Amino acid sequence: MTESTSPKHDSPEQATLAESTGAPPKHAASGESLLQVEDLVMEFPVGKGGLFRRAQETVHAVAGVSFDIKAGETLGLVGESGCGKTTTGRAVLQLHRPTSGSVKFEGRELTGLSANEMRPIRRDMQIVFQDPYASLNPRWTINDILTEPFEIHGVKNIDTRKRVGELLELVGLKPEHRNRYGHEFSGGQRQRIGVARALALNPKLIVLDEPVSALDVSVQAGVVNLLEDLQEELGLAYCFIAHDLSVVRHISDRVAVMYLGKIVEIGPRDEVYNNPRHPYTMALLSAAPEADPNEDGMRERIILTGDVPSPINPPSGCRFRTRCWKAQEKCAVEEPPLVDMGGGRLAACHFPATDLATEAAAAHAHRDKVQPDLLATQLTS
Repeated sequence: MTESTSPKHDSPEQATLAESTGAPPKHAASGESLLQVEDLVMEFPVGKGGLFRRAQETVHAVAGVSFDIKAGETLGLVGESGCGKTTTGRAVLQLHRPTSGSVKFEGRELTGLSANEMRPIRRDMQIVFQDPYASLNPRWTINDILTEPFEIHGVKNIDTRKRVGELLELVGLKPEHRNRYGHEFSGGQRQRIGVARALALNPKLIVLDEPVSALDVSVQAGVVNLLEDLQEELGLAYCFIAHDLSVVRHISDRVAVMYLGKIVEIGPRDEVYNNPRHPYTMALLSAAPEADPNEDGMRERIILTGDVPSPINPPSGCRFRTRCWKAQEKCAVEEPPLVDMGGGRLAACHFPATDLATEAAAAHAHRDKVQPDLLATQLTS
């Protein structure tokens, strides 16, 4: 099996789903706000342990996240594993019901809607899952998988066989692949099928939950190029969740950086990558490898001290302060808000970062100072 890397662009655009008029679906004009998320909180109760497990603790997975996505835009959501990226994406889609906060899609509040009230909205908001192997039903043919959305949403007066063929061509596969099962495809091809399923109902927004992290590098390029082509052709908006900074930089218009359930910096891609103002963003970007090994060896790196705190008991004030070389007393008692740093970029830091060389030297000195204490604590605990 070989991985196809380029979709066919001569296939029809999104097939008609309007039962009466036959008109193509209308997406919001590019630049209009499609999704608004404000103070989103997602908490999960967990058992503390013991014989009867009565005591409860709370995992603060997402803590007051705010952002928006415009029509036709890609927002990249990056951060370490466990920072709350995937939970944010699922809470936006109401797959996890938010503990509090507001999620508006095209001006309509989604939190508090029942499953029946959410169903028509789900036609416009879809998701592509991270694992292309687990996200396809192994007992179903690809035809079954791609026709299921029409059955769930009661879409009639549409030639599903023709539509499935169009979807497969749209993602670079062949219509005759409809009769195969998921295990007969490569990982990249399976992810393309996942994209086709997300496109079936002509959505306006797709949450892409680390869609290429389980794929080989060469296959990743094909899927990313496919997503860009589809966005240009169909006017889609993406929430692109990933921890691969190079992929996020390639595909995103704006980038939001998360740490321990909070957005610490958000802004235009080039502003965030070329001039990060939050210390965590700077440390994260400095850890990303360069394509040129000569440049990679010469670049300054910031190595953080300590481990990521538990989301069950996050630090007071700034959540990054326990690993930050710039932390002062104010950081422990006052949580920094997202403030305008210029260039359309917001950062949540009382003492914003300057240039990489200066910050790397300060971080190195801080690490040398606190490392002996950390080792002593580990040995005695």
